[in-house]
Amino acid sequence: KIFKNLMTPYFFFDPKNSQSLFGLHESFNFISNLYLKKKLPKVLMLSGNKGSGKATLINHFLYSIFDNDNYDKKNFLSKGNSSFLNQFQSDVFSNIIYLSGSDFKSVKVDDIRNLKTKILKSTISNNDRFIIFDDVDQFNQNSLNALLKIIEEPSQKNYFFLINNKSRPLLETVKSRAIEVKIILSEKQRLDIIEKLVNYFKIDLALDPKSSQLSPGNYVIFNHICKEYNILPSSDFVDNLSLLLNLYKKNKDIIFVNLIFFLADYYLKHLKNQNLFKNDKIFEIKNFIFENLNSFVMYNINQNSLINAISEKLNYE
Repeated sequence: KIFKNLMTPYFFFDPKNSQSLFGLHESFNFISNLYLKKKLPKVLMLSGNKGSGKATLINHFLYSIFDNDNYDKKNFLSKGNSSFLNQFQSDVFSNIIYLSGSDFKSVKVDDIRNLKTKILKSTISNNDRFIIFDDVDQFNQNSLNALLKIIEEPSQKNYFFLINNKSRPLLETVKSRAIEVKIILSEKQRLDIIEKLVNYFKIDLALDPKSSQLSPGNYVIFNHICKEYNILPSSDFVDNLSLLLNLYKKNKDIIFVNLIFFLADYYLKHLKNQNLFKNDKIFEIKNFIFENLNSFVMYNINQNSLINAISEKLNYE
């Protein structure tokens, strides 16, 4: 299954459930060979667009280490149904620690300070331990400063993976402590991976893979939500906005807001292609929508106020 039940009426793509690695085979072999030769950097940062496969790549690397008997390196395939995989997917495998910056409400500076105490202790098996900071670009500055103190002096058995989705500039002091591997998909690679995901998981299309310009991971997630809730990019933007804000309010998942950003961009490109507004006016409207959405998330402003403000802006223009 590629969608993980979060005790909600919807399912989301979870890289931990992806047993096949589509694309990124060269990056996998590069990282794997470094580790086998004992040359893997203690702090490795994978940078690239959200949904380009960085987390899946790391997971498959971990499969190949801790579940080697059930991992097919030739075909980049996890056979699954192992004790390790069950523990890994349940976040109880002691040699792998995950912290996610996307869950901005739970990751605090104390969490990272406590992590320092935890990783100083040896694991029961005394094997290598891997600490993954997903969405490291979403961590606040205090958390990043605490993170710096940990990665400055990594112990012999601990390796750090930083997943940087480039949603905002990362502290240079953090970047300087890591060896960066850039994950960049060409248009051909992007479409090829989406096609393989669609065929492998028999996904019904609600979005056009080519015109959407979405990364494979974001495409799968956004396509599923649009299909599940009958959302069309060509529908009235304010109607889509209202529906997705209600879903965000109900489920408390930032992915609904991210989809709004995508639909806003789609809507404004349509206005531009129709020559309804000049470029400077499109830019102004886009800034207005994006700034108000960011304020809604950051400062929890009133939902109806947000909808009314954007509706009035579009009607006025």
